[in-house]
Amino acid sequence: MVTVHGAIVDKETRCIHYHSPLDVIAIKFKCCNKYYPCFKCHNEAEKHAIKRWKTHEFDIHAILCGICQYEMSIDTYMMTEVCPQCKAHFNHRCKFHYHHYFEI
Repeated sequence: MVTVHGAIVDKETRCIHYHSPLDVIAIKFKCCNKYYPCFKCHNEAEKHAIKRWKTHEFDIHAILCGICQYEMSIDTYMMTEVCPQCKAHFNHRCKFHYHHYFEI
């Protein structure tokens, strides 16, 4: 079982900042190699700045489905709105925050 850090609301990785039924992913932060539900949770818990994943690193498995615990690559996550394993739907509005996590 992967540990997800931050202000977690439930076992499906929702947090106090993002907790709709579709907010079910966590992101492994490059800077600390820890999963957090969002950049706000990371910034509240860590004393360092976020290091974003570079485009050539998008094959790294750094996205966790909070429903089934499937770890997927950044590329896979960015190309879908559902988990490839359990078909859980992800929040399509997360793409507006990609700039916090990924150099795009």
